[in-house]
Amino acid sequence: MSDTKGHLDMDLLRFTTAGSVDDGKSTLIGRLLYDSKSIFEDQLEAVEQSSKQRGDEIVNLALLTDGLRAEREQGITIDVAYRYFATPRRKFIIADTPGHIQYTRNMVTGASTANLAIILIDVRKGVIEQTCRHSFIASLLQIQHIIVAVNKMDLVAYQEDMFLNIMKDYKEFSSRLSVPHIDFIPISALHGDNIVKKSTAMPWYQGGTLLYTLESVYIGNEYNHIDARFPVQWVIRPQSQEHHDIRRFAGRVASGVFKNGDEVTILPSGFRSRIQGIHTMGDTIDEAFAPMSVALTLEDETDISRGDMIVKQNNPPQVTQDIESMICWFSETAKLQTSRKYILRSTTKETKCMIKEVKYLVDVNTLHKIEDNTEVGLNDIARISIRSSAPLFVDPYTKNRATGSLILIDEQTHATVAAGMVV
Repeated sequence: MSDTKGHLDMDLLRFTTAGSVDDGKSTLIGRLLYDSKSIFEDQLEAVEQSSKQRGDEIVNLALLTDGLRAEREQGITIDVAYRYFATPRRKFIIADTPGHIQYTRNMVTGASTANLAIILIDVRKGVIEQTCRHSFIASLLQIQHIIVAVNKMDLVAYQEDMFLNIMKDYKEFSSRLSVPHIDFIPISALHGDNIVKKSTAMPWYQGGTLLYTLESVYIGNEYNHIDARFPVQWVIRPQSQEHHDIRRFAGRVASGVFKNGDEVTILPSGFRSRIQGIHTMGDTIDEAFAPMSVALTLEDETDISRGDMIVKQNNPPQVTQDIESMICWFSETAKLQTSRKYILRSTTKETKCMIKEVKYLVDVNTLHKIEDNTEVGLNDIARISIRSSAPLFVDPYTKNRATGSLILIDEQTHATVAAGMVV
């Protein structure tokens, strides 16, 4: 089983890129796609032609993503652009998020499923407010790995002191964050220094390239394989004469491991049973673990529906109607209102809720609490108390990202207004 887990975890790395405007993020992504040979020939020809028309002396790899940027400037709503590429060692999904401060919510969306964040810093500007903002969000979302890519080193003659000063400033700020692993890499995305190949212009840097770090970073501990949680997504009842007695419960293992014969508890009823079978598409297996999608059959007949959760008896989640949460407010048109009804979504369960109290907002640049102003608007991050109309099955986000995440939906407009985490 451990080999299979390692294969699943190491095969795919999800990472997000974040930086201020014009820090070179588009060029960096273009360079990664180009040097990993993830660009079709017609795409490359179009970029080469556009570069010549613009009078660029070299192929402008930023043009690979500038189409998306143009769409944003035209007012088309694109939350996050997901891009895929692969090397012989690993597959990657990039969540490309906008750099403007008004797109903080987009950064939250892109980082919510990421294993790693690349924080891009212009070596001439150093650690600025957006650097702090993006780093705080990465920390809040429990991203375990950050790569601080100090870009445009070619514009400062590849000076080691410039890089070391930024590293010192960032370490001073990040000491207040909960990010266990931070790498610092001096790069020039434009010229490809330390992106895929080691830079000959920076012999003083002895670390790995950006791509090597992405390929080799270990994310095997990203999933919680201890606390068994299976949110029921669908109840399968085949309407056929051959299978009229079959009743299976389909969903994705949020965390932990389930094996045939395991004693389990169904929440919220508290009914106990035992796993009789674990099924995938056309096959039966002995065990399932996060993030596998399977269907379970139980030895006993019991009333289970979407939103219920199958857990093991020794370490169940918290069953509660009162939740403390850190949220990022998404709505452009409505501020948070304690008198308004919302729908709260946690794993596969939805229930009505109300906001009992806004405890404080967070200044993401200083990490200070703002307690004298509790008005929550677009992109604000705040700690709130929620009361739900039905019991929820949750864990602290720091312990379990899958069961510690929640979404708030406006009951009247059905628009998502906030994403949060249980604290």
